[in-house]
Amino acid sequence: MLKPDQTALILLAAGHSRRFNDGDKLAQPFLDKPLAYHVVTALERIPFAARIAIVSGTTLDFAALGYDVVENPDPSLGQARSLCYGVERARQLGAEAVLVALADMPRVTAAHIYRMFDAADGPATIVASSDGVDPMPPALFGEDMFPTLLKLEGDQGARELIRRGRHVIAPPAELVDIDTQQDLRQLRELYGLRTDGRPEQPPALIRDEARRSD
Repeated sequence: MLKPDQTALILLAAGHSRRFNDGDKLAQPFLDKPLAYHVVTALERIPFAARIAIVSGTTLDFAALGYDVVENPDPSLGQARSLCYGVERARQLGAEAVLVALADMPRVTAAHIYRMFDAADGPATIVASSDGVDPMPPALFGEDMFPTLLKLEGDQGARELIRRGRHVIAPPAELVDIDTQQDLRQLRELYGLRTDGRPEQPPALIRDEARRSD
């Protein structure tokens, strides 16, 4: 079984935000902090061996949050290039596995990540998340998969690879991926927030979210 203290967390935060149209979506405010910091907070108590953030021209300070920051100079080459940078750094640090998470998935929980580790069975592990229909990140890979990950190209990343792995189901609301401004508006509306991401009043959902992240 793989354990967090053998694993490097790779946070992919280097996208172009092309579908978002205006500005850096990861820096957009949501519940009083940048969107990207929510997954950081959710996973901060998991004892990973290392935390690696793959970025591109962001104003967000992942280093201050305990991340080894690696710059992707050309994110237009696709998500696979960012993943390669992360896996290469994890290998340099001696990690026996990598947990790949996306910075634009703000509702991922630590409980779900621990269930993924429970499903892992060794160095050839491929464990992905699923909403019950499609496999998706976060995804866990053992070190036997590193050479394959390093050969990936384009914007599909490890999509075909994770289809072949084990899938750990989570509620769809926990696997929300914010790609567009409409996605962010819908997420804010769910929490009763204004368009700037701040609460008009403290609805029950916000209190529930605070308990969920503990």
